[in-house]
Amino acid sequence: MPLVRHGKITQDAFVHVADDAPLPGDAAILISAARFLDDPEALCRRVGRTGVIWPNSRDVDDLVPWLDRLAVVALVFPSFRDGRAYSQARLLRERYFYRGELRATGQVLRDQFVFMLRAGFDSFEVKKESDAMAFAVTAKRYSVFYQPTGDGRITALHQRMQMRHSESAGQ
Repeated sequence: MPLVRHGKITQDAFVHVADDAPLPGDAAILISAARFLDDPEALCRRVGRTGVIWPNSRDVDDLVPWLDRLAVVALVFPSFRDGRAYSQARLLRERYFYRGELRATGQVLRDQFVFMLRAGFDSFEVKKESDAMAFAVTAKRYSVFYQPTGDGRITALHQRMQMRHSESAGQ
């Protein structure tokens, strides 16, 4: 499955580990929420980087105590009609200040890429190579937005205010 990270197709450094499979030594792993919550302290002490696949039906508050020790939080879109992972992403970025990789997984569709970026996602597991290539083009298409969101970009209004301030300071 192709991974798009920061607008580029990249190799996934994380190994998806099933709940009943042994953990690889110091490899970067991506595990289920259930497995992670069984013993989060031990998993966070591992030498290798740890990521968790967090379902959209689970409260992100349960994940907050370990956010600073997680390299990846993968939020699940079980269907294209279910947008709860958007809310989870905004909470993680804006309320809990999570700065690690925020990955969209599941039904990640190309027509939703821009919305996912705006919610704070910075990587995407997509089903098709063609979607991965289309993402790079889509991510660069829009450079200015009106609504403030979790991706850290300043809004069009704030850009205008900065320009006016710079102009008035120069006079």
